[in-house]
Amino acid sequence: MLVRHFSGARPYDAPNHRDVAALRLQGFEAGGPTNQWVGLSRIEPGGGAGPDATPFEKVYVVLEGAITVIAGGREEVLGPLDSCTIAPGETREIVNRSGQPCRMLVIMPYPPGTAP
Repeated sequence: MLVRHFSGARPYDAPNHRDVAALRLQGFEAGGPTNQWVGLSRIEPGGGAGPDATPFEKVYVVLEGAITVIAGGREEVLGPLDSCTIAPGETREIVNRSGQPCRMLVIMPYPPGTAP
């Protein structure tokens, strides 16, 4: 078992993100998960990411606030405990159109060649 206390979470830079503070909760360490990593993003009002796509799927779970997810010609607003899966290669954009910060878990497989 690997326990990571929130106080030990490390920030990371997420490419093509705006007004987003990202912390790695699990992953990229010895003894941690071997097939995915988990991040926590705090997206400020007006902030977001994309549009872009990755070759692997991702799962978003909103913990607080709201986020608009735009993918596949659809827009969906996710609120607390709502979630979505973005398919490999699917172009997505996320935008915080609310007046409050959004906190969201991000679960993704490791990029090729980066698993611990």
